[in-house]
This record gives sequence, structure tokens and C-alpha cells, in this order.
Amino acid sequence: MTKSLPRDLFWILPLALSLGALLSYLQEGSWLIGWFAFSFLFLLFFFLLSYATRWANGGKTLAWMVALAFALRFIGGVTTYLALPINGYPEDEDDRAGFIYTDAHRRDAQAWDLADSDRSLFGAFNQSYAYDQYGGLLTMSAFVYRFLSPDAHRPLMLVLVSAFMAALGLPFLWKSIHKLWDVKLALSAGWIYALYPESILLGGSAMREPYLMAFSAFSLWGFVNVTARGESGRRNIFDSGLFWLAAGLVGMLFVSPVVALATLILFGGWMYFIRAGRPISWWGIGAALVVFVLGLFLLSSALNRSGEFDSSSPLHVVSDWLKLAVQWDVYQLERGSGWVQKLFDEMPEWLRLPFVMTYGLFQPVLPAALVEPTTLIWRVIGILRAAGWYAMLPVLVLSFLSAWNDKESRLWLWLNVVVWGWILFASMRGGGDQWDNPRYRTILFLWEAILAGHALVWLRKTRSVWLGRVFLMEAIFILFFSQWYANRYYHIGGQMPFAQMVIVIFALWAMVFFWGIWRDRKTAS
Repeated sequence: MTKSLPRDLFWILPLALSLGALLSYLQEGSWLIGWFAFSFLFLLFFFLLSYATRWANGGKTLAWMVALAFALRFIGGVTTYLALPINGYPEDEDDRAGFIYTDAHRRDAQAWDLADSDRSLFGAFNQSYAYDQYGGLLTMSAFVYRFLSPDAHRPLMLVLVSAFMAALGLPFLWKSIHKLWDVKLALSAGWIYALYPESILLGGSAMREPYLMAFSAFSLWGFVNVTARGESGRRNIFDSGLFWLAAGLVGMLFVSPVVALATLILFGGWMYFIRAGRPISWWGIGAALVVFVLGLFLLSSALNRSGEFDSSSPLHVVSDWLKLAVQWDVYQLERGSGWVQKLFDEMPEWLRLPFVMTYGLFQPVLPAALVEPTTLIWRVIGILRAAGWYAMLPVLVLSFLSAWNDKESRLWLWLNVVVWGWILFASMRGGGDQWDNPRYRTILFLWEAILAGHALVWLRKTRSVWLGRVFLMEAIFILFFSQWYANRYYHIGGQMPFAQMVIVIFALWAMVFFWGIWRDRKTAS
């Protein structure tokens, strides 16, 4: 691979210098300093992406995946940064600044404030920086600004880093799946990872999710390399399983300890199913416990920065925070929507949380994205986000069926339990919010892509008719709610009472489901 470096420089160097010049022109400050900084980052990132792609041995297909993954996220980030001040909501300060996410906007402002001061960058872990709960991403952002953009605030620099991190995870994902299973699953999961709209949107923003996707991919490759039988000898740092497992977990602890804890739980179950009847590595268990306890303390410390919780137990802090957070999100949902408040008044209290969880599961709601009045840029973003989730949701539902029919069914069922547990937790924690739910859900997107990829491979192999049936059920939901939203905003047609409409939808779903079972039995006989 080192022999290809001189050849790669023929396209990397001119492309990096050209893009650096363009990006510097779009940002404030000295053009020369900006050109040098952007060009340096492009040069470094293109080299690393090229090297990692060649190392993964995915050929031209993987090269196209990585190129598209990076380009879509970076171009999307630049486009929204330039378009939102023009076509967004002029009264919204995030739109005026070119930011999709409020958290990204406030964290970016604090990163520049820290970088432009004489304070230590580790001050990001201080409770005064409220918009980065854990401090790690703020520290990295301030580092980039202080040493590469000392003269001016250049938000697109962080967009570039996010797009790179998201794309860098792809070669590790490919390599891991190819080593564990086969190229068909690597292709399927890789394209989902590269093209999923919510992932693209987050990868073009200064958010923590792109970093967590990359760290998840690092830890997956490290875990696969450490546990796989018949492992080949290590040739370079990319083949060191322990290094990448540690790098991934430490990165998660730095950016979001809760994801490190979830990943350890996932790997723990994985180890249990693949090592049944084989000796257990007590060193590995000890190391995992150390990381788990450290992550729990970091998480509880971050959640209790304000001293709001009196308990000294990290488990109690996390438990109390989660309880209050869910209650607050449910309250916010009820207060922010008149029709939700009306529904809450009409339903028993015990039914409210399941309602919020179900409502969050369907966020972002595709009928609302199609019908709700908004500007062009926000309509395009809304439709792409919702269409991406509604395309993947039926496949994830059928992932249980594909897992049950796999020779490694216990492992795949375990991955389903973890992923779907996280999806439902995100729906509960997000309180039905159309931004928080998808963002929390995407934190474990790497594993969702693997599950969806596995289901697609199985569906193509078996030609199962259930995919069409589940899509039909989804189409029923979209049809009814599109009419409901059309009446709400434009008074088109009559409006069925919400509870009655839900009953009709469930009845039609039951008809499709039981008709499908009857049809399969009749065909089998």
C-alpha cells in the first residue's frame, strides 16, 4: 500500500489545494491562512481514506462507497450552511448562522470562544460549557480552531472533520463484515451506511454522531480481530485488534460514555454466544469491567455537573436523570402540541409513555414532511430524512425473521434485541421529538446498518413476500396520516377522530398480517 502513495498524490494534492482554496473563499479571515488549513486537512483526510480503503481490500466498489460517503456528507454540510441563511427561517438564529442543529451551533460557538481565549482546552470539561454534556467533542473542536484557524471562526472546518470521521468508519465496517461473514453482507451494509439520509445529515454537521459511528466501526474491527479464529499475522497498525478496540472504546468514553457502555453490553452478549463451550478470557472480562465502571463514573459525573442529584452512587445518578429526562420530554411533547395534549387528556395515564414511544418510533413522520408548510430547504431535508427511515424501518422489522432463519440465529437475535432496545429507548428518551429521536437512534446506526444489510441479503436470497406486505402496512399508515395532516393544515377532506383512525389502521394491519399467514400456509400445503 505504501507504493501507491506517490500515485495517489497526483490526484490528492491538486484536489486538496483546489478545495482548500474554495473553502477558504467561503469563510471569513485571511484567505491564505484558511487555504493552508483547509488544504492541510483535505490532504490528510484524503490520504487516510485512500489508505484505509486499500487496506480493507474492497476494490473499486468500496472506493466508490467511501468517496460517496465523504462527498455526500461534506457537500450536504456546505450546502445547508450556505442555503439556510437564504431559505431558512429568518427569525431562527440557527438558520441565520447556517446550522441545522441547535446543539452544533452552540457547541461551535463555545469551541471558538475557548479556542480564541488563553484558557486550557481541557476547560471544555468544565460545567460552564453546558452545550457539550461530556466535553470531549468541544475539546476536539476547540483544538482544530486554535491550531488551524487562529485568526477567524471557520465553521466549515468542523463540517469537514465530521464528514471525514463518518466516512472513515466505512472501510472498518467493510473489513469486519467481510472477515466475519461474506461480501454480500458487506456490500449491503456498506451501501446503507454510506447513503442513509439521517447519517448524511449528521455527518455534515458538527455533531457527535459521526464520531461515534467511526468509533463503533473501530471497536467492531478490533473486537472481530481479537476474537476471530484463524487470524492472520499482524502486518501494520491497521491489523492490530487490541489497538482498534481500545481506540474505539476510549473515543466513545471521550465523546459519549453511554455509547461505550452500550457497546460493551453488545460485545458481552456476542462473546457469550460465540464462545459457548470454550474457555473464557478473564483478562478480557477484567478489562471490559474496568472500561464499564470508568464509563459509568464519567457518565454520572457529566450528568451531575450541576450537583442536582444528591446520590453518590453513579447508578442512582443515571437512573434519576433518566427518569427526570423522560418525564420532561413527555411534558415538552404535551405542552408543544395541542392535539397531543388533547389525546393525553382522553387516555389513561399509564398509556401515555407507550404512546410517546410509538409516536417517536415513526419520527420523522413522512406524511408531515410531505404536507406541512415550510421552506424549500427544510422540505427537502424533511422528506429525505423521513423517506430514509421509512425505507429502512420495514427491513429492520423483518430482521428478526432473517435472524431466526440464520445458522448463527442466537447471535443475530441478540443484535436485534440490543438494536431494537436502543431504538425504543431513543423513542422514549426523545419524547416524540422529530429531531432528537432520529439523532439518538442514529448513535447505534452502524449496528442498524448491519442488521438491515443482513435482512436484505436474506430477503433477496429467499425472495420473501413479507417485505412487500410490511411495506403495504407502512403505505396504509402513510395514506391515512397524509390525509390527516392535509386536513389539519389545508382543510382538505374530512378528518377522522385520531383514536378512531388509529383503530382502523391497526385493523387493516391485522388483516394484511393474518391474510399473509393464511396465504403462506395455503401455498405450503
